[in-house]
Amino acid sequence: MIRNIIFDFGGVIAPIDRDRAVQAFIRLGLKDADSRLDKYHQTGIFQQLEEGTLTEQEFRETLEQLCGRPLTFEEVKEAWMGFFSGVDERILTLLEELRHRYRLYVLSNTNPYVISWACSKQFSPAGKPLDAYFDKLYLSYEMGHTKPDERIFRHILSDAQLNAAETLFVDDGVSNVQMGADMGMHTFQPVNGSDWRSELTALLEKLDKAV
Repeated sequence: MIRNIIFDFGGVIAPIDRDRAVQAFIRLGLKDADSRLDKYHQTGIFQQLEEGTLTEQEFRETLEQLCGRPLTFEEVKEAWMGFFSGVDERILTLLEELRHRYRLYVLSNTNPYVISWACSKQFSPAGKPLDAYFDKLYLSYEMGHTKPDERIFRHILSDAQLNAAETLFVDDGVSNVQMGADMGMHTFQPVNGSDWRSELTALLEKLDKAV
């Protein structure tokens, strides 16, 4: 029986658009943004920010050097927000329904810029922040590791006291889903930007019947 569901954020809860983000960083002044940004796993200073080895200020100062001009927090945040075009309110409604039956968590490769939006009233049409829909958020830059590193999975299972066999992991990244399966969790890999509600509901019914 499934008792816990762990959701990825970008690509699952909020669809992501890498090409749109690349253009946003190019407008910021980062000419080689196309080679620096990835849909699933960042590299260089972008990876260091999401791993927490660079602070927000250190990242911004390094980005200033690459862009050749001073940058404010809001300017950099706006560029990061290029990844996101909004959230499907129907998915948020489903999350509220699922919380009556399951413990819900987020496990996300992310950074302070994205979370400053996600954990604000601007996140949802209802004015609710991301953390209002979940029992706890597990964020890479706070944990010191990014998916698919095994350590980030071990941390959430230990900290939340989850039985992997009773946990469903939902992520749109193939390497992340594979690691979730290797850790003993059930997995579901929706397509970024898709309406995965019926698929998830059917899978949960199937897993519950299999007990």
